[in-house]
Amino acid sequence: MNEADTCRLHVTPALQAAGWERPPHSLAEQHTFTDGRILIRGSKGRRLPGKRADYLLRYRRDFPLAVVEAKQYDLPAAQGMEQAKEYARILGLSFAYATNGREIIEYDFLEGTERPLPAYPSPDELWDRLRTKNSLSDAATKALLTPSHHSGSDGSPRYYQETAVNRALEAILGGTPRVLICLATGTGKSFIAFQIAWKLWNARWNRTGEYRKPRILFLADRTVLVDDPHDKAFTPLGSARHRIAGKVEEGREVYFATYQTLAGDENRPGLYRDYARDFFDLIIVDEAHRGSARDDSSWRAILEYFKPAYQLGMTATPKRDENVNTYAYFGNPVYTYSLRQGIDDGFLAPYKVFRIKTAYDEFGWRPGKGMVDKFGKPIPEGTYNTKDFERVVALQARTEAIARHLTAFLKQTDRFAKTIVFCVDQEHALAMRQALINENADLMKEHDDYVCRVTSEEGDVGRAHLSRFQEVDTKTPTILTTSQMLTTGVNAPTCTNVVLVRVIESMVEFKQIIGRGTRVREDYNKLFFNILDYAGSASLRFQDKAFDGDPAEITDVDVDGAGSTTSTTVQPSTSDDCADGQPGGDGAGTDSTNDDDDADEGQGTKRTKYYVEGGFVQVVSEMVQELDAQGNVLRVMALTDYTAEKVRTLAATPEALQDSWTDPLRRSDIVDKLAERGIDFEDLARVVGKTDADPFDVLCHLAFDAPLLTRRERAERLKRKRPDFFDQFGPSARGVLEELLEKYAEHGIEQFKVPDTFLLPPLNRHGRVGEIARLFGGGERLKLAVRQMESLLYTDSYLHSTIALG
Repeated sequence: MNEADTCRLHVTPALQAAGWERPPHSLAEQHTFTDGRILIRGSKGRRLPGKRADYLLRYRRDFPLAVVEAKQYDLPAAQGMEQAKEYARILGLSFAYATNGREIIEYDFLEGTERPLPAYPSPDELWDRLRTKNSLSDAATKALLTPSHHSGSDGSPRYYQETAVNRALEAILGGTPRVLICLATGTGKSFIAFQIAWKLWNARWNRTGEYRKPRILFLADRTVLVDDPHDKAFTPLGSARHRIAGKVEEGREVYFATYQTLAGDENRPGLYRDYARDFFDLIIVDEAHRGSARDDSSWRAILEYFKPAYQLGMTATPKRDENVNTYAYFGNPVYTYSLRQGIDDGFLAPYKVFRIKTAYDEFGWRPGKGMVDKFGKPIPEGTYNTKDFERVVALQARTEAIARHLTAFLKQTDRFAKTIVFCVDQEHALAMRQALINENADLMKEHDDYVCRVTSEEGDVGRAHLSRFQEVDTKTPTILTTSQMLTTGVNAPTCTNVVLVRVIESMVEFKQIIGRGTRVREDYNKLFFNILDYAGSASLRFQDKAFDGDPAEITDVDVDGAGSTTSTTVQPSTSDDCADGQPGGDGAGTDSTNDDDDADEGQGTKRTKYYVEGGFVQVVSEMVQELDAQGNVLRVMALTDYTAEKVRTLAATPEALQDSWTDPLRRSDIVDKLAERGIDFEDLARVVGKTDADPFDVLCHLAFDAPLLTRRERAERLKRKRPDFFDQFGPSARGVLEELLEKYAEHGIEQFKVPDTFLLPPLNRHGRVGEIARLFGGGERLKLAVRQMESLLYTDSYLHSTIALG
């Protein structure tokens, strides 16, 4: 009996007998709960299979309790226990079961015990065990089991969203006054916040136990962080919502406000004081690390004033030096879903990191003796480095070099791939916008909004650009330049390129910024994204041992002044050194009165800045980072050397590779194995400088130092060395083979696919496939002739099987 038979005949009936298919309880068979990790292969992405449990047991639709892993009837049940426990841990479940249809083994996470059972526990038995352990009251049980909201574009929660909702509710309903959940950017924090509010609102839970709807405040430090949830995720709450905008309103139940709206200043008292201290039952603090939890923050007074309310903090950043106050205020997270886990599950997009340096960034820039800037100010002598650029000295040549290289990158990939460029300040964002416009004048003629600046200075115009950028069906704006405004709270699902042109010394800010690209939109072919780092920020952050979302590829690339790639090297970040830079406070700079938080660093203080025009600087190096299929970082070595090593593991000699390559099935196996190791033939051909070379010749050249032939040279060699092969066919059949060989010379080995290739020009002019086959004496002889010519391309010896012409 195989596993499927065991489940059908033994496991499912036993679960049904225990009551797991009696509503409102349910069991889900072969339940896939992740999308499957996305692997990057050259310029393409593909998914691995998702994680799948044999059975998921649900007490209610929104509250799973246990997972069951089944083995076939004649295997020990215990063989499935480790997998069952792993899936239960991922899903946040309290019970795991392993079975072979004859035995049942239970692991209880509540007690830390494992034991054999004669039968499966009933749904009520497991629920009572969980409820007793967590001391859940009747009112808490009612709220916890209230159905989630399942309609609308977002549909049902993903497993981690469901777990986050339940963990937060268990803590709140259990009496924990301050609760924190930590979820990576792009995982749907607003959706989770809405589900928590929805369940409490429908359960009529409130802090005092009265029979009324709760009053909930959604609090954030940016307009977009408040407007988006109010206008999108929370819309099912209808008229219960209210956006606080300058005056007190007490007739609603779910309120939305920024700190800036509620806080006071020297000109006015805080609006929050017009509400009673105990007015709100729950306050949801989005981006909780961004200043409100700091002891010295003026916004902290708001949370302290509403101390009677339960307070739920939401953050995307694990505990570090720069956000330690967040954790001191809210406590450790009741649930964490990391960037690494999101990428591994396939819910978040993996990414390549291009680490690029101009000559000024690589070697520093020194002004000439007595040099003055464009305003006539003498520039102090000394060496200026990346951290000084655009803060102390603005180098027009560097800005133009970066714009030139970025434009070349887009031309090589996709010129309409949505791109955000993070600059030092608003002035720098303006200069970068102008440089990018000049580099893309051809597209600007057709789309005058192809490149736009979005900072607080643009006001409503900038927000309109951003709104169109966020829409998945718009081509333009394509490139946005910004400084601080887009670091967080901006959901741009098709953003493909995140460009860093300023040093980012805070891990918190770095993770927020790269979160702009982590959304997956498979329907728009957005499976991964690129980080183009011109300031070394990615280098610093990936060296940090605490970083939890490794990139998928690093490759050193030398680039000339025109933006053309001259050499490529696979280069992971393997340094053990931690280079944090100088960390900011919890959300450094966020305790600002600027609602968009785009107040540039140092703005409002006197700072001398020198402006240097003219000159020319080249991009001198570039690196790209990737992970292999197992999530391991590739070693530091040239892509060509890496490929050669992998080829030699599959074929020790050129003769062995040739022997395998002549067989289409074995050749396909080699191609698949190399793809699994991150080797793409199009990329290889570009690296070696011969895009018209046969993949076999590229591999032999790299692994065994063989001559590098083009496809046409290989085809001509076949005609020159093996005329006897063509002479055995009649004139019409020989003409077909010669045209097929010409198609190979132009387009590659895939042209030998029979019968597909005969359906296309120019071969279809010889008639239908059946008519072409008759020229060779039948379909089998046609296939054999094509196979023989394909094999002869890669060998000087004649195949033992020949075609008898009869």
